[in-house]
Amino acid sequence: MQKGGVGANVFIISHKCHRCGHKLVPRSKDDIPEIAQNANHHIGTSLKLNFLRTKMEKLRTGRKISVKKSKEFMKPKKYSPKTNKKSGIMENKKEFRTIDLFAGVGGVRMGFEKAGFKTVFANDFDKNCKTTYDANFKEPKLFVEDIWKININHLPEFDILLGGFPCQPFSIAGYRKGFVDEKGRGNLFFRIAEILEARKPQAILLENVKNLKSHDGGRTFAIIKRTLEGLGYNLKVEVLNSMTHGNIPQNRERIFIAGFLDEAKADAFDFPKNIPLTKSFREYVAEEADQKYYYNAKPLYERMKNDVNSEHTVYQWRRRYVRVNKKGVVPTLTANMGRGGHNVPIIKNFIGIRKLTPRECFLLQGFPKTFILPKELSDSELYHQAGNSVTVAVIERIAENIMAVLNGKRLNPQMKINSLENAPIYA
Repeated sequence: MQKGGVGANVFIISHKCHRCGHKLVPRSKDDIPEIAQNANHHIGTSLKLNFLRTKMEKLRTGRKISVKKSKEFMKPKKYSPKTNKKSGIMENKKEFRTIDLFAGVGGVRMGFEKAGFKTVFANDFDKNCKTTYDANFKEPKLFVEDIWKININHLPEFDILLGGFPCQPFSIAGYRKGFVDEKGRGNLFFRIAEILEARKPQAILLENVKNLKSHDGGRTFAIIKRTLEGLGYNLKVEVLNSMTHGNIPQNRERIFIAGFLDEAKADAFDFPKNIPLTKSFREYVAEEADQKYYYNAKPLYERMKNDVNSEHTVYQWRRRYVRVNKKGVVPTLTANMGRGGHNVPIIKNFIGIRKLTPRECFLLQGFPKTFILPKELSDSELYHQAGNSVTVAVIERIAENIMAVLNGKRLNPQMKINSLENAPIYA
């Protein structure tokens, strides 16, 4: 720093950047703020810059200013990401882009967008899903196409791949056919693998039924795990329940596979922990419903009227008999609820015995009351969509943890998200 006189009480301050050698010289005291801005760019937050700011402000205003004040005056802008010394994770706050595969009606997208992610592409094969999806989301709309026919090179740039690949081949309700499912749904996982191999997104989240892990004696899951690890992903796997991880009164267990190319990020990641269930299923069901949902005047009523006897319990019609759900929550909502299958949730009220409405099923998956259910779709189709979806509240909590890790943070055992500098390091 050099001083020289120009006129009576005016000083010129020149500054030579210690990084690039660029010399900054003001023509007058009016140029001093510009020098300060450039100095801020070249020097950053060093103590040397604080003294420089102090001198400049003193010359510009003619008043005294302390070094402490100068630190508050024109605070430096945040610039390039830095690596945390304790964990080696790059701290980086940016907009992360996702592609939503096997998107259904957008439950995964909704959870991730609530956590701050941006959806850049969404795909599903079901045209009816597009009707519901497009009614509730702006761009991008749902692209309806066989995923095998999508040109991988034409996909937009993305950071995270999301995929709730078809679960029927691996579920109890789908008769657990796995990779040999005659409709080819089990093999769709390998299309995900091809996309990952070609595009290498930094993170993935896959969802399926909990039986995926035990299917075929564990061999199915072993293939999936080995494939993903072979593509360079470090995995965390856990089964989460909507009632214990989303505060939604539905007994819905799903397996989630989170993967990161960066091993340090995978180590820092943890799935959300259990939270208390504070809500009753009664908060999600209406006092009254259309008569078409009641069994009162239908042949099935005589077979269930003696078993469905409490307004505080949810029941299931299991093809031939009534099952009492002793946990006091709604049983797992399934895709075949409206198509003659079992697991149809049944409740009793002052009018009689009825099944849940499509709207109630969507609410019990964590969708908001404002979520649009297209009138042109049948109840059967809406039940199918609700049962095929995910619980939004669970997805949102997972997405928040992924966002934290991608931004260079670590999750502690108490499920609090702290900066890497302050959080404990654990294996």
